[in-house]
Amino acid sequence: MHRKPASESPHRSSTDDSLRKERAKSDDEVERRNDRAANMADAVVERARDEADEVLRVARDVEQRSPNPAQAQARGVADATIRHQRADADEKLADERRERTRALAALFALERELTDHHLLAERTRADVALKNRDDFLGMVAHDLRGFMGEIALRAALVVRASSEARGDARMRDLGEGIQRSTAGMKRLVGDLLDIAAIEAGRLQVQPAADDLARVLRDAAEPFRAAAGTKGIAFELDDAPGTVFALFDHDRVIQVLGNLVGNAIKFTPSGGRITFSLRERGDEVQIAVADTGVGIAADKLERIFEGYAQLSPSDRRGLGLGLYIARSLVEAQRGRIWATSVPGAGSEFTFTLPRA
Repeated sequence: MHRKPASESPHRSSTDDSLRKERAKSDDEVERRNDRAANMADAVVERARDEADEVLRVARDVEQRSPNPAQAQARGVADATIRHQRADADEKLADERRERTRALAALFALERELTDHHLLAERTRADVALKNRDDFLGMVAHDLRGFMGEIALRAALVVRASSEARGDARMRDLGEGIQRSTAGMKRLVGDLLDIAAIEAGRLQVQPAADDLARVLRDAAEPFRAAAGTKGIAFELDDAPGTVFALFDHDRVIQVLGNLVGNAIKFTPSGGRITFSLRERGDEVQIAVADTGVGIAADKLERIFEGYAQLSPSDRRGLGLGLYIARSLVEAQRGRIWATSVPGAGSEFTFTLPRA
């Protein structure tokens, strides 16, 4: 079972990485500014010394026109004093710079320690809030599933009773409508639970070696029936007889269901949806192609983000199906992508490792 701890969730890792990069940039910028300030100060001091030396040189040139041994000796003493004072000033300046650098480093360390402390406290509060939300969501989902199961059972009894008694066709239609609505509610609750697990880094998959070709053949008929309700043809391309891969059976069915549901949503009546299975090196590729409206090139990556919609006015669904599909595929060490020609259809492809 593959399970990613909450502390290693993608969003949190991304935040930590961004924080490390930002701190490195700050360190480099502070160091550059300190070096620049120090160089400017050195230049000012050097320029002042050069000007003072020039004034002194001119004065000495004037004095040398009437040489005096006593003055020459005094000049030597003065020069030695100046050199000594300059050396002391340079050493004192270097000590001050080193002390200022140490003080800044200590201040940065203290500020970062406080920042880390606040960040850790905030994350702890967030983790507690998320756990409480997940616990509450789990309880609500459990109760909702119980109610929906009872509704589905009673709807099935209504449909069966209407069929057996050859009674009112309208009653049968109403019962089937209740079944469809209940199935939709179950899918929505399942999607919300999966989103909570993904965001918390607790999405679970159980990969095992199995025949992927058989799974696709078994899933074809239910998908064909779902597409047929909208007048869409469903085809399964000729696939190899047996293709063993490493995957979670239920999760792959869920991915296929999300992709087919998305294709049905955006394919008009009279269109076609096609399943295909290809072996490529050490992985297997499954593709779901449709003849729908297609997707603009600049949106092919964004559609896999959570709550993504092709347009602000499109409210068909919450935009979670492809996001969940990507998370499930990646949890099984696979990849997923889309290609499309606007107006001519789209193809969604995902991979799974070969067994």
